[in-house]
Amino acid sequence: MEICTVLWREYIFFRRRWFQITTAALISPLLYFIAFGWGLGKDVYINGHNYMYFIIPGIIALTTMNTSYNALTIRINIAKIHEKSFEYYLTSPVNMYLLTLGQVLAGTLRGMYAAFLIITVSYLIGVHIEINLFFIVICLLNSLVFSTFGYFAAMVIDSHYDMNRFTSYIITPMTFLCGTFFSPEHLPGPVAFLVNLLPLTHASVSLRAIALGGSVEIYSILVLCFYSLLFYALGARASFREM
Repeated sequence: MEICTVLWREYIFFRRRWFQITTAALISPLLYFIAFGWGLGKDVYINGHNYMYFIIPGIIALTTMNTSYNALTIRINIAKIHEKSFEYYLTSPVNMYLLTLGQVLAGTLRGMYAAFLIITVSYLIGVHIEINLFFIVICLLNSLVFSTFGYFAAMVIDSHYDMNRFTSYIITPMTFLCGTFFSPEHLPGPVAFLVNLLPLTHASVSLRAIALGGSVEIYSILVLCFYSLLFYALGARASFREM
């Protein structure tokens, strides 16, 4: 019941604000297309592929991360600090595990919607990357990872200032280091080791491998599943502490 209620609420919110949500999800990726794809990478080829084909899977991974994360951190942070409405969930007779699951599924669906938009734009501009079931699964898992991570962050951080700093320290470095715009193989050994521990790296590398006609490593799928379960457990535990 909790899951359906949360998803229905998010559907109504999305239906009323679909234009704002859609344009917000497209602005940053379009800037990346223009700056890195058509600008810097117009005449660049990597492993026999135009740089645009190389960068689009990374942009999809990046966009699903940002959209899923922000969909929960901003809404829950406002509900906790300003509206004080999130307290009603915590004090009502609901199953917190199901409530947490409903919240993270809503963020995951928002991330998948953003991925659909980026893929549509890439096809409209003539970049037809390969998409199969594993590609969709990686997008789904990446959205789930950062949706659960966003929920956990929103539950343990109690001010907008701290949330902005947290995003700057955690999300921003992953944006540029996790294989979004280049291959992590070119990083120095210790840095490459740390970067390969991060979930966005596995999502970016896996999506790129599929898009360029390769195969995905099952290890990367397991890593994304592990992070999803870990952050979900931490988020649910943080919810109980708020009660």
